[in-house]
Amino acid sequence: MKIKCQILIILIISVFSCIDQNKKQEKMITDSSKNNPLFCDPASGVCEMPNNNSTKELIAEATEKPIKVIYFTDPICSSCWGIEPQLRRLKLEYGNAVEIEYRMGGLLPDWNYSGGGINKPSDVAHHWDEASRYYEMPIDGDVWLEDPLNSSYPPSIAFKAAQLQSEEKAVLFMRELREMVFLHKKNISKWQNIINAAKNVGLDLDQLQKDYENKAQILFAEDLKLAKEYGVRGFPTMFFVDNKGNNEMVYGSQPYSSYESATLSIFSTVKKEEYSKDWESLFRNFNSLTLKEFSELSNMGKSESEKLLDELYSKEKLKKVTTKNGSLWIINLTEI
Repeated sequence: MKIKCQILIILIISVFSCIDQNKKQEKMITDSSKNNPLFCDPASGVCEMPNNNSTKELIAEATEKPIKVIYFTDPICSSCWGIEPQLRRLKLEYGNAVEIEYRMGGLLPDWNYSGGGINKPSDVAHHWDEASRYYEMPIDGDVWLEDPLNSSYPPSIAFKAAQLQSEEKAVLFMRELREMVFLHKKNISKWQNIINAAKNVGLDLDQLQKDYENKAQILFAEDLKLAKEYGVRGFPTMFFVDNKGNNEMVYGSQPYSSYESATLSIFSTVKKEEYSKDWESLFRNFNSLTLKEFSELSNMGKSESEKLLDELYSKEKLKKVTTKNGSLWIINLTEI
């Protein structure tokens, strides 16, 4: 009887030991995934970086508009692509009060990162396909199988170079880069693809290369330093701030109401602008729109939106880019 009791005790200890070990392994997986910049968790809406501690007080420099949004992002951040509908709506409804300052976060320096099931470029492919379904934005993860990026630094530095020419064109340039990588499966760390995107938005190509090799390198380093000082842990991160230091942070992909609430928290008397929701007006504001974006901006259901967009495509009013995970409609400038 004594021997049987001893055996029973050993078995119980073994079971709890296995449970404890499994919990430790689960924690290790969770921790490692959080330290992997390409593990963009759809549930939290964040492409997360290793932990940072905030050490700097947020005070926006005086601008013509009462609210500055300091937006930390990255050209290959799938969660940032996921909030394009909300961000575009914010610009239309509160652009009179909100100025957006784009800062690069340096999501993928190189492939020294691992964990969270992502140890090499091909591991990202399935992850991006899942993100596409979650955000309802077209993302084709096959770029990581066909022509994988080795870093997000080149397009980030190119964006800083574009900002030196024109803030407006730089934002268009970022959109071109994202459409290239998420829909067209183009490796935007390659200089030729960067140049093609710059050409499409009318940037001075010679000046872009000159600034890329000099001033933009410094500006990019300053962005990385600022992200660390502000304790930015992932992308997208937006700080809504006024020149008195009042601020609200919106972290990760959130519904539109979160961005509107942050705006009103900083400047409660701001008036929402009405904008035209017909398809011609929307495509004049943004020459390309996904189904999710058009539905968000037109206040139409997705089925109704898709039917209208496809009708316009059949009439050659719009062009259409189709991927395995969704489509993009582009204004046909010769038809509008």
